[in-house]
Amino acid sequence: MLMYMLIMMFFSGALMFVLNRKHLLMMLLSLEFIVISLYFGMFFYLSNMTYEYFFSMIYLTMSVCEGVLGLSMLILMVRVHGNDYILTFSFLW
Repeated sequence: MLMYMLIMMFFSGALMFVLNRKHLLMMLLSLEFIVISLYFGMFFYLSNMTYEYFFSMIYLTMSVCEGVLGLSMLILMVRVHGNDYILTFSFLW
């Protein structure tokens, strides 16, 4: 039952990532939701198998770094372009 809930969380985050591709903030939020669902899955797997939680701490550290990098890109984009629309990036075309 728990596994189905985690799979549902992952796919709902992926669906929101695909559907909200206009705004950078919504894309970052859906990516963080995917990361959290993967973290929960890894945490429950490690707790059921009675393994150490060291790898989960490394994963959590890397996901925090990824979130900070995304927020810094969002702040830079808002300061330069005035909004968070992906289509305003001129260097993506």
